[in-house]
Parts: sequence; structure tokens; C-alpha cells
Amino acid sequence: MEPGDVARKALACVRIFNGAVGLLAPARMAASLGGAPGEDRRFGYPARMFGIRTLVLGADLLLLKADDPAARRILRQAVLIHATDTAAAAYAGARGELQGKAAKLTVAISAVNTALAVISLATAKPRG
Repeated sequence: MEPGDVARKALACVRIFNGAVGLLAPARMAASLGGAPGEDRRFGYPARMFGIRTLVLGADLLLLKADDPAARRILRQAVLIHATDTAAAAYAGARGELQGKAAKLTVAISAVNTALAVISLATAKPRG
């Protein structure tokens, strides 16, 4: 298996896991971000929205075939999504919206996801 395929499938698995947690266990996600479960019940709604979108994006990456005409577009979107996630996590940490360990962990996970997305795109076969 090619390094880009390994990176793409790893990113897909991370997305599927995180999406499932957001969709099915938003309180667990809140706890991992430093919030107390039940502290703010409003978190469940955006976590579930995030969850289903992330699950679908993960499935797209997992099922993607190299000769799919949409492959490069999907991989470019992955880079954009994860680079934005990384920047948002760093910003939230700098503003104190995410505390200490949660901020560092979120930035690290998002940065790894960005790297996996970049590797996947950089090694994708050009169309045509």
C-alpha cells in the first residue's frame, strides 16, 4: 500500500472515530475538551452536527478510489478542513476557550490530521 493511501485511510479512521463520538457521545467529547459533562447541555447539538458531517467525510476518504474523478477535490477539501481545524484549535487555546492540556491535545490532533491530509493529496495520482 502506498504512503498516501495509508495516510488517507488513517485520516478516515480518525474522522470516523471522532464523528461517532460527537454524534453518539457528545458529553464524552465535551469532557475531552475540558468541559464537565452536563455543565452546558447546548454542546450536544453542535457536537452531533459536527459528528455526522465528520462521519460522512471519513467514509468519503475511506471509500475513495484513486481513479475517482472527485479524488483530488476531496483531498484538497481535507487539507482545508484540517488546516482550519488546527488554526481554530490554536486560536481557542490562545484565547483561553480551551484550557491547557485540552488545547495542546486538540492542536496536536488537528496538526496530525492536517499532515495526513497533505500527504494524501501530495501523493495522489494526477487526473487524466
